[in-house]
Amino acid sequence: MTTLTHPILADLSAGISELKKNPMAVLSQAEGAPVAILNRNQPVFYAVPADVYEAILERLDDMALMEIVKQRQKQAEIEVTLDEL
Repeated sequence: MTTLTHPILADLSAGISELKKNPMAVLSQAEGAPVAILNRNQPVFYAVPADVYEAILERLDDMALMEIVKQRQKQAEIEVTLDEL
């Protein structure tokens, strides 16, 4: 059986059993940074503070809107007057 390794994409990590014992202590020690939660030394999920998660979602929305803008920049312009609106 081969063991796969996975990168840990956070500066801090905690075991799942540690998280079960005291989740708020784990998050408090992180001081607002994401925490990689490990099970048998493999990352299974990341705990991120709500404000960080919200910022990630906003950034993803911005990226989606930028893609729409880029697509629409290639479209031909249509001139209209205020009366036509």
